[in-house]
Formats: sequence, structure tokens, C-alpha cells
Amino acid sequence: MKKKINIPKFKDEDAERDYWSKINLSDYFESADFRPAAFPELKPSSRSISIRIPEFMLIRIKEQANELNIPYQSLIKKYIAQGIVEKTDRACKQK
Repeated sequence: MKKKINIPKFKDEDAERDYWSKINLSDYFESADFRPAAFPELKPSSRSISIRIPEFMLIRIKEQANELNIPYQSLIKKYIAQGIVEKTDRACKQK
């Protein structure tokens, strides 16, 4: 059986953050104790940015978005997300 965890009262978030960064939860819990958590109401935060794209690329993206009947900004986000996933997959396969 694992040790019982006694969580202290924290004076502020920095103290709490410091405490949790130093503690090893495997000393207190078995991996079988954990259950997947879902946060259906949690929306990913997004931030507005400004980028310069060559005119011909923007025209082509707008044409493609029009064919798919989606906003061109959404298509740009989709392309960026796909690129990130592909790059991550390639990096993982190289290890």
C-alpha cells in the first residue's frame, strides 16, 4: 500500500506550484488508481495574430475554403495543425 498524502495549506499559488513540482505522485498512488478525465466545457484558448502571406497563396487558400464552404481562416488553422502533426510524427519516428 502506498503512503497517505497530506496536502498542506498553501499561502499562495507559487507555494502550491512549488510543492506539486517537487512531489512524486507515484509514491502515493498506483497508476491503476488514475482514471481518464474529460473537460467538455473547457475550450482551448486562442489568440489573434497577424501574418503576412503572399497574395497568390491567400487567393488559393480562399478558393479552397470556398470549395469546402468553410471560412478561409479555419482552413489556414487546419493546414497549420496538419503540419504540426506531420512534423511531430516524423520527429517521433526518427527517434
